[in-house]
Amino acid sequence: MALQKYSVDFARISDAALAAWREIPAAVVSDMMNRSQVMAARVKPVGIGMRLCGQARTVTCMSGDNSAPHRLIGMCRKGEVMIIDARGSENVAIWGGIMTEAAIARGVSGIVVEGAIRDIAEIRARGFAAFSTAVVPAGPHKNFGGTIDGTVAVGDCPVNPGDLIIGDDDGVAVVPLAWADRMLKAAQQKIADEADIIRKIHEGANQADLLGLPEPELIS
Repeated sequence: MALQKYSVDFARISDAALAAWREIPAAVVSDMMNRSQVMAARVKPVGIGMRLCGQARTVTCMSGDNSAPHRLIGMCRKGEVMIIDARGSENVAIWGGIMTEAAIARGVSGIVVEGAIRDIAEIRARGFAAFSTAVVPAGPHKNFGGTIDGTVAVGDCPVNPGDLIIGDDDGVAVVPLAWADRMLKAAQQKIADEADIIRKIHEGANQADLLGLPEPELIS
């Protein structure tokens, strides 16, 4: 398989909008998209408190080969998030310490990998946001190829270049780029509404009533 790259050009989300998105949890993002657009539970951060917020660059690897993500690092713009479909391979890591240093130098804000990574102690120490489905010591092969900037499915969730990636301790949500402005406003309103509910709970209200849940039927 050759190393290939799609020719893509997507709109950039403004710095102001990205700053606002950094205040939005992944769970709220999912709520605003009808509980959809979320990667499966197997996609987990390698450290507590890791946060992702940036536009996606995508890559598909051949199983056990990391030549394509190596090449993508040098193509990324500052703040972008690398979304890597490593074919779910859990026994060969396609990301490690050297790639982490290269990504940090380039300004990549984090990675999400459908597959294994390694050197996670180094990754945690560097504060680099890394999410994956597995961790293993075995390293990869190189030069078999892959595809850059195509549509991928990571954690059973489709991702296109330019989509907004939001990740935190709960996992990863994906906002299609065309939805980003509308979803930001909806998410901000959701956070305000939830703050109001919490205030009323502390004032003595019943949260089930606040949420409009029906009264249980009495069984006699």
